[in-house]
Amino acid sequence: MRYLSFLLFPFALLYGAIVRLRHWCYNTGIFKEHTFAVPTICVGNVAVGGTGKSPMVEYLVRQLHPKCRVAVLSRGYKRKTKGFVLADAQATVADLGDEPFQFWQKFHKDIILAVCGDRVEGMRQLLQLPTPPTVVILDDAFQHRPVKATKNIVLTAYGQLFTDDWLLPVGRLRDVVSRVQQADIVVVTKCPPDLSVAERERIVAQLQKKTRPQTPIVFATIAYSEQVYSVAGESPLESFIQQPFTLVTGIANPQPLLDFLKRKGADFQHIAFPDHHHFTDKELQQLQGLRVLTTEKDYVRFEQSWEGLYYLPIEMQFCTNEDAVKFGTVFGAFMQE
Repeated sequence: MRYLSFLLFPFALLYGAIVRLRHWCYNTGIFKEHTFAVPTICVGNVAVGGTGKSPMVEYLVRQLHPKCRVAVLSRGYKRKTKGFVLADAQATVADLGDEPFQFWQKFHKDIILAVCGDRVEGMRQLLQLPTPPTVVILDDAFQHRPVKATKNIVLTAYGQLFTDDWLLPVGRLRDVVSRVQQADIVVVTKCPPDLSVAERERIVAQLQKKTRPQTPIVFATIAYSEQVYSVAGESPLESFIQQPFTLVTGIANPQPLLDFLKRKGADFQHIAFPDHHHFTDKELQQLQGLRVLTTEKDYVRFEQSWEGLYYLPIEMQFCTNEDAVKFGTVFGAFMQE
């Protein structure tokens, strides 16, 4: 691995130079940034996948609604449509992409949801609606400089901090660490439930070297549902794991889920697919008949369901009340819109 990293190092330097040149063009006005009258909250990161953006978007929706008329604007990764698509009752995962479709299924009564590769055009379309949003959540848009967000949330996963990483293709960073200077708050996600005070202090000291002096750094963990769900209804998780099952994941970082189930004493086999994997007919046939547990994000990509296919919802939860208060202080004004 060290030899491979050495070979890839020049490509990482070249990639970093291109990224820095792009940012320079935006910073100097050669490339235009657009601002909009409606407040915008950008949820993003500087690494590729696996930092918990979807749970953060869902947390924001729960906090902002019904105080605000909330819209979520996403790129719609791996969708089969083009251009601007406004979600409606007929929308499918192929129309929106897996994560936006998950938001829509869960919050369709509470939000406006749209996908558009061109976020500037997406914002314009949203603001032309008969009843436009009063706040827009920009999903995975920290690298999308054409829209200048009102507030930026940067996520970094515990155990995979951006300060310990390197640019692609050597590491997992898709952006330069200096961009974190533009964050209004940094959230360390997927923390273990028993994170110690000493470990928190160590991480804060490490991250503060790359952030602005007053940027809050808070800690969050994953809260797993006590119920699992299938087409047949819901069942207690504790009852479900009493029997062996197959865990199927197509997410960037399934390790926290694996750790959680192991702590529960579950007996399972794990089949891992790449992030955003679309299951083929052959794969579905091989899985049918098995007792399968998957993530909510993966579940929406199963084009066939059976009674033995279950999913386990998750939510983002701040580790302490102090973390939640710090986060609320940054975004309290949005809830008064």
